Amino acid sequence: MGRLGEESPREDDPPITPEISETLRQIGLTGRASLSAFGDTAKSLRALLAADVSLARSALGRTLAMGGIAIVCGASSWLFLMGALVVFLNGTMGWSWPTSMLIPAAMSVVITGLASWRAVRYFEHTRMQATRRQLARLGIGDLSDFMPSPESAHSARDAKEGKPPREPGTAGAAPPVRTEDIPD
Repeated sequence: MGRLGEESPREDDPPITPEISETLRQIGLTGRASLSAFGDTAKSLRALLAADVSLARSALGRTLAMGGIAIVCGASSWLFLMGALVVFLNGTMGWSWPTSMLIPAAMSVVITGLASWRAVRYFEHTRMQATRRQLARLGIGDLSDFMPSPESAHSARDAKEGKPPREPGTAGAAPPVRTEDIPD
């Protein structure tokens, strides 16, 4: 048995007409052309992906450089503003130098504390806790030993926080699972 269209004829098969053999040959050529087009498309997509990764790598470096410049300029302008506030408090308001320097320092500490608190809060979003809880319910990950099974009505969030299961009918409780609704 050979390739398509080159099979040995059997005794009881009708003879292959030239139109059928030409059609089979054209189908084979079309298939090869389609495969070639797929290969060309894959090569083009690979080149596009390589170009995009290269562009992203270059953009990341430039972004970091410009971010560094912005931080340096922002910090120096903050220092100049605080220096100007010290001079204003000392010269115009008549406050002593230590008091004039303590006010901007206290402002900087309060703003730094608020910014740090917000940064920690935003960083919590990088832990993908909802995804980890759902994976744990499926038995995947480090929390899987502590989470209820997928068919349980117990909330994964409540299990993580150590809360007892909610009563059916209360807000946030999962609807009760009826055994007759489960397919065999």
